[in-house]
Amino acid sequence: MIKLLRIVLVLLALLAIGFVGMRFYTKSFSPSDTADFSHNGLEINVDYCQPAKKGRLIFGPQNSKALVPYGKWWRTGANEATVITFNKDVLISGKPLKAGSYTLFTIPEKDVWTIIINEEVGQWGLSYDPTRDILHAPAAAINKSDSVEKFYIDFNEQGNGADMLLRWDKVEVVVPIRIQ
Repeated sequence: MIKLLRIVLVLLALLAIGFVGMRFYTKSFSPSDTADFSHNGLEINVDYCQPAKKGRLIFGPQNSKALVPYGKWWRTGANEATVITFNKDVLISGKPLKAGSYTLFTIPEKDVWTIIINEEVGQWGLSYDPTRDILHAPAAAINKSDSVEKFYIDFNEQGNGADMLLRWDKVEVVVPIRIQ
């Protein structure tokens, strides 16, 4: 019985070491980053990981073997799912959202992306439960002439909030966020 218990404990320890090792290994390719915004009492924080282009086709039709195909949901970063937190009730592309922490997913398309706010937080980025979506909103996708190697999120201050910018490769997505 003691021998069996030791074997089980060793196996659990190996699994834990493997899990932690895998997380550190993947972070070396797509490091963690944060995007913060604070103005007029509105605070927004986004925790995400930054994948790199590395010569790959990033966005495109499903038959093009793009890393992020049009029409499919994306974790909007790498590794763990991207978490976005608001300290106040906001409007995202005109749609109301209560203050709190959420997971940010997107569905890229050529000209307009769907921004998805999901109430489940803390999952790995490949785990997506659409039944927990609480908001879908459109956001303009703009084709740029210059290419960005690493995905990043930033904010541009606006009168009553901010535009959140999602930028990677030659695409910039503008997500209007305003105080309710």
